[in-house]
Amino acid sequence: MDRRGFIISSCAVLLSPTETFSETFAAKETLARLHANVIFLRHALAPGFGDPDNFRLDDCDTQRNLSAAGRDQAVAIGQNMTRAGLVFDAVYSSQWCRCLETAELLGLGKVQAFAGLNSFFQGHAQRSQTLPALQAKLAGLPVDGLSLMVTHQVVIQAITRLGVGSGEAVALNTTTGHAEALALG
Repeated sequence: MDRRGFIISSCAVLLSPTETFSETFAAKETLARLHANVIFLRHALAPGFGDPDNFRLDDCDTQRNLSAAGRDQAVAIGQNMTRAGLVFDAVYSSQWCRCLETAELLGLGKVQAFAGLNSFFQGHAQRSQTLPALQAKLAGLPVDGLSLMVTHQVVIQAITRLGVGSGEAVALNTTTGHAEALALG
């Protein structure tokens, strides 16, 4: 079995610490069927809606951040991925503090901040710059690897046309453009 087959078949316990057997099987089946090479993960629990009016990218105190439950959620997701044997070629994150903290707490590798994953929901980043940067990055990813991208609901929905809750994920095959939500419980 090649590395890609091992990664996909190793998704027995993917993301949610409360996932049932049937949901685990569905997630594993989705990754294999899609030949996914990207997993988009929405940041963990960060109570509220949007960011404060005084938002600044360089100051976490001006942003909506992870709660204690969100930090616990991120750690649990990372532990489940590790137990499943998932190995990511790269871990990318939005520059927002809640995404960077989620990505770091996952403990799955060096986190690379990437502006192409930033939220354009309230205009703090420009959609006209963010999405082309992300599309260029996706086009350059190896099709036989697996990358993790920690980002925001608005970005995931713009690329995949699928909505997700906090800590939920979408698998994407960058060659075909086909995406499916992972059944995570």
